Order: sequence, then C-alpha cells, then structure tokens
Amino acid sequence: MSSVTSRAIHIAQHGGPEQLQLVQVIVGEPGPGEVRIRHHAVGLNFIDVYQRSGLYPMNLPVQLGMEAAGVIEAVGEGVSHLKVGDRAAYASQPPGSYCEVRVMPAKCVCKLPDGISFETGAAMMLKGLTAQYLLKRTLPQGGLQAGDFVLFHAAAGGVGLIACQWAKALGLRLIATAGSEEKCALALANGAEHAINYRAEDFAARVKEITGGKGVKVVYDSVGKDTWDKSLDCLAPFGLMASFGNASGPVAPFSPGILGTKGSIYVTRQTLFTHIATRESTQAMADDLFDMVLSGKVKIHIAQRYALEDVQQAHKDLEARLTTGCTILTL
Repeated sequence: MSSVTSRAIHIAQHGGPEQLQLVQVIVGEPGPGEVRIRHHAVGLNFIDVYQRSGLYPMNLPVQLGMEAAGVIEAVGEGVSHLKVGDRAAYASQPPGSYCEVRVMPAKCVCKLPDGISFETGAAMMLKGLTAQYLLKRTLPQGGLQAGDFVLFHAAAGGVGLIACQWAKALGLRLIATAGSEEKCALALANGAEHAINYRAEDFAARVKEITGGKGVKVVYDSVGKDTWDKSLDCLAPFGLMASFGNASGPVAPFSPGILGTKGSIYVTRQTLFTHIATRESTQAMADDLFDMVLSGKVKIHIAQRYALEDVQQAHKDLEARLTTGCTILTL
C-alpha cells in the first residue's frame, strides 16, 4: 500500500471566498470501484459557489470542486474502463477536484480522447455535459426541431457558450440573454441568433417581438430568482421552463395555478447528477460531447486561469460576474 501527499482546497465552514483554505492532505490507494487521478487542470463552476456559501449545504469540512482532467495513477478492483496511465476527465459527485491528487468513484470518470487537451477536458466536462442533457434530454412536449426558438439565460457563461454553439449545430434558433453588450456580442459570435442585454432591455418583451408574439418552446435558466417570472411569460403554450441553477438566488414559491393561465406550461428542475447516475449514461453523454468538440462544432473557451492557491480570487470574480466562458485552476 502506498500513499501520496497533495495540496487541496478545503472549507471548514460555509461563507465567503475567505473560507477556501489551502491544506496538505494524504491520499491513499483506491478501493473497489475507485481510481486515483493526478490532476493537470481543474474546472470551476457556479455550483462550487453554492456549496461554499451554504446555498447547497455540505457536511463539513469538505474539499470543493466538481470537475477536472488528469492521468490515472491507480485503479481499484472492479474498474475495467480505465487503466493506469490513461488520460481522463470527469464531472462528478462527490466534490473534491480542487487538489493535485484524489481518490474518487470511477463510474463518472471518462477516458479523455487524445485530441482534447487536459485544460479543455477540465473546463468542459460539467458545463458540456450540462449543455448536452439540456439540449438533448430536457425537451418540451413534442421535442425540439431545427428552426425552433429557445431562450438561454446567462448565455456568455461556460454552459451558455457551449449551448449557443451546440444549438446552432442542431439548427435551433437560440435567443441569448446576458448582462452586458460585450457578453451579448460573445453569445452572438458563438452561434446565438439573437442576444438581449437584460440590464438594458425587457427580455420578455423582446422575446415576444423576435418570435412574432408566439414565444419560445423552452427556456433554459440557471439564473433563478431574477429571471423566473418573466421567463414564464416568454413561453409558447405547452412550453417548458427548464431551471438548472440559482445564480441570483433560489426561486420563490409559486402557485401551480399560474402554469395553467400562462398557457398550460411545464416546469422542471434539472440537475446533472441525475443524468450521470450510471456509468452507461455518463459515457453516452460524454461521447456525444467529445464528438462535438473533436468535430470543431463546439469550441471550449477558457477565458480565465488561476493557480490553485489563488482560488479565493477566482471565486470572487465568478460571483462578481467578471468571468466569461470557462474558468480553470492550473496545477
């Protein structure tokens, strides 16, 4: 039996970025169904902020981080899809990617194609798999066909820029929202057909204008409280409100009766971890993502890089909406 030491980021209590502390940990051997992976790059996501702040309460102390890429160092009993030396990437529960080395469940770890770099792999797994399940699995009644309008909030973020490109590849007419003219321009450059600066315009009125009063088939919303009410007004009859995040805070309770008066619309709250609950589902979704990236139809934009020890600043910038595209920690 051997063990290695690793730098890692822990929180001992919920709170602000100052709770993120650099520590040394000892990493042992993988058990059955586990692997030990040495990271080359680590991805940052808004869910990390939710877990740190306590919006998503955690059992403390905890090591944060949901995605990374690196090389497999050791393989536990029963793991057949990975071997020592494989390049690999993942988005996975439990948290723990903010480190150099970790032991973790193997089921959500995927072999990384040679044509995709470690940095791209670390930046794209959680966000790319999220875009995949939204556009391919979280669908309105009757599904989505080429030419259909969809509304995507926070479209200049990591998930959003991937979704803009993927939607265009599917022939969808994506209407993007973002919080500045620069972010709107970025969404348009990545395949959005229209972009709305929600700080300057009433996005619901603009969506009705763009769609000739018909509304969109689906709204994909990771913003939450600030966009919820108007998003419901953007939907066509029988449309789908797909909530997958709470960047502005959780949505207030509402009466189901309003869904009827707004056009018999549907509401769903999705989370990636339901979709990647099995090895087979994870691999199928990852293969779809890898194909899109290797084909060049989806490019992963890494706009910010921070050293592991600068993770507090990374979280501050993420919360202040100063980031676009993907953010990674370098090791």
